[in-house]
Amino acid sequence: MAKEVVQNSGIIYNSLTHGSKIVGTITAENDFRIDGEVEGEIFCNGKVVIGQKGYLKGSISCNNAEIIGTVEGEISVQDTLSLRQSAKVKGNVKIKVLIIEPGAIFNGQCCMNETAPIQENE
Repeated sequence: MAKEVVQNSGIIYNSLTHGSKIVGTITAENDFRIDGEVEGEIFCNGKVVIGQKGYLKGSISCNNAEIIGTVEGEISVQDTLSLRQSAKVKGNVKIKVLIIEPGAIFNGQCCMNETAPIQENE
């Protein structure tokens, strides 16, 4: 189930809960947390978080990203990509800053200092 959540700080973010699946394209103006499964593309003007049980097969284009779960595909981040200890990433990344915690798995190519604008294919 996708839903919009307002944190105590007043920040609005979107969420896909565990047990939910989306096939297609997600476009979001605000931060987006994925704890379910996505097969397709994510375009976000904020931060994308793939939670520990989250899974993406496709691509991400966003300002910042934090991967705790699994991503198979391309990641394009304008600023910082953080791969947490439990992250599993298979695919190529274009980023400005890359943070990889011990234990994270990254198999692919990394291209730094090349930031691509967030664009949705029309």
